[in-house]
Amino acid sequence: MSARSGGCLCGAVRFTATLTSRDFGACHCEMCRRWTGSALLGITVPQDNVQWQGAAQIARFQSSNWAERANCRTCGSPLYYHVTPKGAMSANLEIPVGLFDDANGLTFNSEIYIDHKPDSFAYAGDHPRLTRTETLAKFGLSDKEDLT
Repeated sequence: MSARSGGCLCGAVRFTATLTSRDFGACHCEMCRRWTGSALLGITVPQDNVQWQGAAQIARFQSSNWAERANCRTCGSPLYYHVTPKGAMSANLEIPVGLFDDANGLTFNSEIYIDHKPDSFAYAGDHPRLTRTETLAKFGLSDKEDLT
């Protein structure tokens, strides 16, 4: 796949990510909505496929028992969501597609936490739309072990 560059609003943090897929999705959980100001439109990228410039400007926040979120220390732009417990999911970062210098050619293909989506949000297309319970089951978690 192709390498894509991107960065935060102020330019203090830049990155190059080699994508393994062009598919991205939306997360409607309350934490993602508060973090991004909307749904998180994120693309999964293996952590080893991302090279950071300005890494000293990356602030990490353990937002739950399961995940950390990273922002630019200067402008506050969301940079990535990362599952922290060791396992298959911890090898990846969920990067907001809006950070890419060129997000053309990416394909919107899924929504999770659809039952938490505000009624004013509507994404077109025929794609999987998983509820919170279905999302947790997909990742082998119980209601007490939430990815958000």
